[in-house]
Amino acid sequence: MTHPEDGRPGPSKLSLILRAFKYRNYRLFFGGQGISLIGTWMQNIAMGWLVYSLTGSALLLGVVGFCAQIPVFILSPFAGVLADRVNRYKILLVTQTLAMLQAFALAYLVLSGKVQVWHIIALSSFLGFVNSFDIPARQSFVIELVEKKEDLGNAIALNSSMFNGARLLGPSMAGILISAVGEGMCFLLNGISYLAVLAALLAMHVPAVKKQPLGEAVFKRLKEGFSYAYNFHPIRYILLLLALTSLTGMPYTVLMPVFVKVILRGGPRTLGFLMAFSGVGALTAALTLASRKSAAGLERRIPLAGFTFGIGIIALSLSRSFPVSAACIALASFGMISQMASSNTIIQTVVEDDKRGRVMAIYAMAFMGMAPFGTIMAGWLASRIGAPHTIMLSGVLSIAGAMAFFTKLGEVRDKVHPVYTRLGIVPALASGLESASQLTAPPED
Repeated sequence: MTHPEDGRPGPSKLSLILRAFKYRNYRLFFGGQGISLIGTWMQNIAMGWLVYSLTGSALLLGVVGFCAQIPVFILSPFAGVLADRVNRYKILLVTQTLAMLQAFALAYLVLSGKVQVWHIIALSSFLGFVNSFDIPARQSFVIELVEKKEDLGNAIALNSSMFNGARLLGPSMAGILISAVGEGMCFLLNGISYLAVLAALLAMHVPAVKKQPLGEAVFKRLKEGFSYAYNFHPIRYILLLLALTSLTGMPYTVLMPVFVKVILRGGPRTLGFLMAFSGVGALTAALTLASRKSAAGLERRIPLAGFTFGIGIIALSLSRSFPVSAACIALASFGMISQMASSNTIIQTVVEDDKRGRVMAIYAMAFMGMAPFGTIMAGWLASRIGAPHTIMLSGVLSIAGAMAFFTKLGEVRDKVHPVYTRLGIVPALASGLESASQLTAPPED
């Protein structure tokens, strides 16, 4: 790769992908979160398997998923106001500590043989409460870790790579541990893994950020955030598609224990390795996005990603063998992460800084907050029409949402490109002329 102006060598593909690592705080954040997320994925797999082993009920799987995620829907908007007014770094120290204590409490109950379903529901609800404050603060904290706005998209894509790299290791490790020593060890190791992210946070040198007082006008600031997100059409359309995908598409994950046991006739190892293939697809998508130079053109990927996700889970619903199921879930995860990371990057790039926490809270509502309604519906449907038919319906609705977004693509592009121009992400074309290199360069997807 060379600079067209002088022929000097440009950055390599690898250095382009890893450019956010030049910031010390981001390296610490990435390393700590990477270790912690392996534990989180172990806990997620162990939790689903434990609930289904205790109850044999697809409906109760949905209930546990609902309780874990409904607090995000209810509380995230208020947490977003807090993230815009209070030091996000301090919020993360508190939320990560509380999440660690939740994992240790779950480990104690399981390892001591005292665990009951109501314990799992209560602790899942508590973690949902913690996540309500953690997600908006963590999502909007990323911009404080990178100094240049043009590196923000790369940092977000690398975060997705980290999340899905952990999905490769966590589920497969959980499957082996559950078979060998039971679910309790997964919860214990997850609790220990939080020490890594806490150590990373404490090692950071975070510059003081002047925050305005929280004040009493919380509902006024809340309304301002919703009004901004609704009236800026690209953010509105992106959030609506995320909400639909979360409601109708994402709940397929909660049905995986049922699918593995009933359809594939497998055990916890099968579940773990199947979810690891999900990580392969998702990690591929995240690395593809990390190699991009900027957010320009990402809006075109969103409907294509939604269509890919829908096709993947429809094919999964028809599968009756592990190899085919693994390929289908990898395809679905590729589409899911492509859509999620592209949406996140566009929103974080175009949103005004003083509204970032509130908008990312609405993002959390759309992406995670709608999931509890989807999981409870999926659990109820699966108990009546079976997991495969429920998963197929999810895929059909996801494709319908992607097609609806496609009809708004021109409007989204027209609204975001002036923002990219103002930020210097794409060159202004005031003269109506471009350099020869710009005219001949292939467009970036």
